[in-house]
Amino acid sequence: MKLVYKAISGGGEMAEGTMEAFDQFALARELRGRGQTLISAKEAKNSSVHFMDALNEKMVRVRLKDKMVFASNLSAMLTAGLPISRALSVLERQTKNFKLKHVIGDIGTAINKGRSLHDALADYPKVFSSVFIAMVHAGEESGNLPQALSMVGTQLERTYTMRRKVRGALMYPAVIMIAMGCIGILMMIYVVPTLAATFSEFGKELPLSTRFILAISGFLVNHTFSFVISLFVIVILFWRLTKLSFFSRIIQFVTLRLPVIGNLVKEVNSAVAARTMGSLISAGVDMVRAITIGKEVVQNVYYKEVLDKAAEGVVKGEPLSTVFTKEEKLFPPLVGEMIEVGEETGKLTEMLLNVAVFYEAEVEAATKNMSTIIEPFLMLIIGGAVGFFAIAMIQPIYSLTAAM
Repeated sequence: MKLVYKAISGGGEMAEGTMEAFDQFALARELRGRGQTLISAKEAKNSSVHFMDALNEKMVRVRLKDKMVFASNLSAMLTAGLPISRALSVLERQTKNFKLKHVIGDIGTAINKGRSLHDALADYPKVFSSVFIAMVHAGEESGNLPQALSMVGTQLERTYTMRRKVRGALMYPAVIMIAMGCIGILMMIYVVPTLAATFSEFGKELPLSTRFILAISGFLVNHTFSFVISLFVIVILFWRLTKLSFFSRIIQFVTLRLPVIGNLVKEVNSAVAARTMGSLISAGVDMVRAITIGKEVVQNVYYKEVLDKAAEGVVKGEPLSTVFTKEEKLFPPLVGEMIEVGEETGKLTEMLLNVAVFYEAEVEAATKNMSTIIEPFLMLIIGGAVGFFAIAMIQPIYSLTAAM
């Protein structure tokens, strides 16, 4: 391949150029023979390829699964004895994600310049979370980076699995509701106008429910484009409102009090908070820093506030369990009790991870049964909508037939 490289000579002079070589390691050997040390090298590409790569880097996002594979593979290669620069080079060639490929290449360049791995990762806060960076930092300080990366991979895998299960459970009712809405709109546009023409021929007064259906149908037929634009604007507006702290707070407050979803939210946040704090503390991160990072990981603002209180309490010398036992509306009683036992026995990390495992299992069980629980409610909603439509359309037909 043709490689664009940067190198430094024994006298400290920088050199740049393009050279053909089998790979970066062959290029490094070639330059070493010339008395130069390779700093960085990338494959030379034509302008169209550069444009496509730049476009892909802008549009493609680094998924949680990509980061999980990156951490696990880097841990495995370091455990096998590969130097970190070579391991990163292998991962750069191996990954299919354009954005992550670019990021790994830059991290490799930073490592070759003498920077630490956690410092290089910190240049990309949108790709690598504070948990990822903190655990890598702790691993470097303790001299056990491969184990720290393995723990990161395990945590990301747990988070990925839990998110996938929750999304999968919520996908079924969402698809049903969207399909029902689309079918209803199509019926209003194509079916109801035919019945409306039939009703108008008789010239009789129609029931209120029928007039309501006909009014909606008339609006959709006469303002189809406006309706589509309005629907799109409403969705965008709602999405933007969810970014506002006040509106987001209201949504999260309501979510916590929904019959089925509320318990799931509590179990998910309890599992995420416990696993994050347990993993960080076991990696060597101090407790206050672990709680602060845990606050960044949980999504619900009420859980963030509880963890803020926990960090303040620990700074004042209070046990970690104190806040959790007081906040049983958010954290189940088991969380506070397990943390208290961990503090008393000196096995806080183990207890936190046990809490995480327990609630991850609870989430898995809940998501498996969610479709069974939600299905009756969906049937009631669908049945009510179909029944209302049927009565509104059939009632005037019976009335007109009886009048004849």
